[in-house]
Amino acid sequence: MNLLVDESTGAAVVTFLRTAGHDVLSVGEHMPQADDQDILTRAVQDNRILVTNDKDFGELVFRSGQPHRGLLLIRPRDESPASRIAVVQAVLAEWADQLVDHFVVATQSGVRIRASKP
Repeated sequence: MNLLVDESTGAAVVTFLRTAGHDVLSVGEHMPQADDQDILTRAVQDNRILVTNDKDFGELVFRSGQPHRGLLLIRPRDESPASRIAVVQAVLAEWADQLVDHFVVATQSGVRIRASKP
């Protein structure tokens, strides 16, 4: 799976995803301190699902209707690297085939999946 991991999501998530065999572009490595619109544009250009814990992307994608190839917004109970990885791992194990072109919010207790607006 082609993913773009937001800088705020952390290097541990990037490492986990790469180890799991995914093609991962890290904002922290390739576009440090980029603004949200530039990150979302890059994800679309590179045909990547954006993985983030920044709710501002939800505003851009869901409320403002910005184009995207898929957005996984992780909302763990705590912001530890282990919690972030656990949420991402659970989503990929159960719902990986539903990430493309969907807005997905995931916590330890559940996942909410919404199709993109037309």
